Amino acid sequence: MPVIIDTEENRIVARLKGEIDHHNAKELRSDIDVAIDRNRPEIVVLDFSGVTFMDSSGIGLVMGRYKTVSAYGGQVFVENTSAQIKKVMRLAGLDRLAEIK
Repeated sequence: MPVIIDTEENRIVARLKGEIDHHNAKELRSDIDVAIDRNRPEIVVLDFSGVTFMDSSGIGLVMGRYKTVSAYGGQVFVENTSAQIKKVMRLAGLDRLAEIK
């Protein structure tokens, strides 16, 4: 499974693993969206510590979850990114939507 989702009181942590590309992004989005729909968390954390590669599908993954969660006042945090992924996210402007660590 490319994502492990931990649900806490008002928070979801999605621990992503492996590659995020057009081959698996749809499944990742679906799994995370199911958890968001069920719990309507105030905070969604996308943990990239297990991500070994990311293409533009990863940007779309973050943007889509931001759009969903911010619609009802929630926040998205991106954590444990490699230096390269963090740079790509900042160049794409994701740091205006989510805090990137």
